[in-house]
Amino acid sequence: QVQLVESGGGLVQAGGSLRLSCTASGRTFGRSMGWFRQAPGKERTFVAAINWSGGVTYYADSVKGRFTISRDNAKNLVYLQMSSLKPEDTAVYYCAAATQGATTSRYPSNYDYWGQGTQVTVSS
Repeated sequence: QVQLVESGGGLVQAGGSLRLSCTASGRTFGRSMGWFRQAPGKERTFVAAINWSGGVTYYADSVKGRFTISRDNAKNLVYLQMSSLKPEDTAVYYCAAATQGATTSRYPSNYDYWGQGTQVTVSS
């Protein structure tokens, strides 16, 4: 079992920055991690993913160059640094843990565990 708790969401003006954190506990060893988001009335979509070592990262085209995913395995933390935020980034952001040993993936079906989400609102 893996437990995930997101934090760091909030209200920010367009062009601003936020850093989301995901605190993981349980059987996290060897798992790639991902961030997804879901806007009101829309499906959950991929944002970014990182492998266990942190050496491989993968981003959605819509956030490439603006968001950075990272992790600190010693502290069981995964981060999403978001810069140059746009109103269309407004969504609930979810942290997810992939199947142990799986590669980074953009598909929600490849993730076994999910957090409760944190709201990010970007005002214009």
